[in-house]
Amino acid sequence: MKVLLWGDKMGEEYYLTEEQKIQQEIEKEEKKEKKKKSKVRKFVWIGIIVGIVLFALQLAYEWLYSQYGVTQRKPVLYLYPEETTEVVARLDFNGKLTTTYPKYVDGWKVVAEPDGTLTDESGKTYNYLYWEGESTTKFDMSEGFCVKGEDTAEFLEDALEKLGLTRREANEFIVYWLPLMENNNYNVISFQTDAYEENAKLFIDPNPDTVIRVFMTWYGSKKPVELPSQTLTAPERNGFVVVEWGGGEVRP
Repeated sequence: MKVLLWGDKMGEEYYLTEEQKIQQEIEKEEKKEKKKKSKVRKFVWIGIIVGIVLFALQLAYEWLYSQYGVTQRKPVLYLYPEETTEVVARLDFNGKLTTTYPKYVDGWKVVAEPDGTLTDESGKTYNYLYWEGESTTKFDMSEGFCVKGEDTAEFLEDALEKLGLTRREANEFIVYWLPLMENNNYNVISFQTDAYEENAKLFIDPNPDTVIRVFMTWYGSKKPVELPSQTLTAPERNGFVVVEWGGGEVRP
């Protein structure tokens, strides 16, 4: 049996057998299948490329962190209002928060007492707000102090007093950091201000009257290192006082 088909040009006639017609249909289906496979291959390649890019970004971050990264350890935040006050504290950290306590969810909301006791919405009490994070901020170690490991406790007691910490706050600072530092031959220590505050911006509502932020960067050294000394000062504590201390070990 023959089928009459009209071509694109007027008057042209094409005759196909049933077998040829069936073959045409098969070819059409094969083309459709090829298109589908082509789309699948495109999606597979896109997935591979995205995976490679993400992996490269991860490697880049790990390299940057290996060169400049600092784990900002145990910054703790004390709140001392003049009277019982509901306080919201938020942190704009240029890095990755790794640990917070109580849990940081778009900030902390607590009721603060004049003695520093903090109570969250569930009724749990805390001495301070705690966070820890990783960043690739480059800190300036060109000024500071080189201290023998065995003299680190005495040095920190003196330095932290000058920086405005109370005896209780300084004690909590020292018992955290001293075990990591006292067995080194020397410790090169620098107290950061601008770089740290730019890297970890702190927002408190209501606004405090006095803010004291102490962030120590340091590294151990087998030999003494000569560097210009920093001048350590602190504002006078007045009104609603906010105090934060923390630190990080850097690479020389």
